[in-house]
Amino acid sequence: MGNEENRSITIADVAEALGVSKTTVSRAISGKGRIGSETRDRVLQYIEEHDYKPNVIAKSLAQSKTYNLCVVMPADYAVVDLTFFQECLLGIQEIAEIMEYDILLSICKNNDTASLERIVTNHKVDGVILMRTFVKDAQIEYLQTKNIPFVTIGSSNYKGVIQIDHNHKSACKELTSIILMKGMTNIALIGGDENHVVTQSRLRGFREAYEKMHERIDPALLYLNLDNNVVIDKTVEEVLERKTDCILCMDDAICSRVLKKLREKHVSVPKDIRVASFYNSMVLENNVPAITSLEFNSKELGMVACKTLLDLIEGIEVERRTLLSYEVVLKESTK
Repeated sequence: MGNEENRSITIADVAEALGVSKTTVSRAISGKGRIGSETRDRVLQYIEEHDYKPNVIAKSLAQSKTYNLCVVMPADYAVVDLTFFQECLLGIQEIAEIMEYDILLSICKNNDTASLERIVTNHKVDGVILMRTFVKDAQIEYLQTKNIPFVTIGSSNYKGVIQIDHNHKSACKELTSIILMKGMTNIALIGGDENHVVTQSRLRGFREAYEKMHERIDPALLYLNLDNNVVIDKTVEEVLERKTDCILCMDDAICSRVLKKLREKHVSVPKDIRVASFYNSMVLENNVPAITSLEFNSKELGMVACKTLLDLIEGIEVERRTLLSYEVVLKESTK
């Protein structure tokens, strides 16, 4: 008998005790749908007296919600990018947990939408967070045809997309400007996939710094779409032959490989050439000398993205684009 008393009561138990339907109980709990005030008061009073706490399934039935969020993570990322995605996920999870939501993780390869389509079609989630954006983005195009709230971590050129990002353009413009002010005008820029919006944002910041300083970019020193170590190594050799002042790396993965190649060739940083990165991570933290870089808070990015999505789900108006701050960290590598 004691166990019977201590067990969690359900919507069905409340309905049976009061002689009303489960739908009536659900309406009283959710505050939605047609129900008399006297009946609602009876249900709510019974719930309070019996310490009824609706579980997630009961709440989802009452409010037509799953209390699940889908987080779409790319399959094709470099090992050094894992820390960024982990920290973002921690931020998402922290906010989701407070609001009693669970995370359904979908790994999508090469902008593929099959997994995402299955999740959305089967009504498994209330909203979606995309953790990478593309210039031509099949996932965004699919979600825009569906009646489901979604946000992107990263900027997007698609109209109407709610996006949370760091201010990469401004950050890259500021760091490039500082390097130019130090008298280094012969700068090589080494970057990754131009199909990623973040690459485009960083490139714009780099170009705007040159315009601001009334300097001219040498197109021969712009190296983009470097997708493997062999190509990066070859690029470093070419950059050294051109007697470049500084190598600007678009991310930590590229920077790590550049530094390795420079060590192999016994090229001293910053004595022989300066190096800086548009993104910092644990990969670069222990390098000697310490690397000048841009510092971003990835966990905050995840937290803001999740909070924004939950507001969207609740019908609260949100900013179309939120840009988070950054820090320029000047170290020995550009002295």
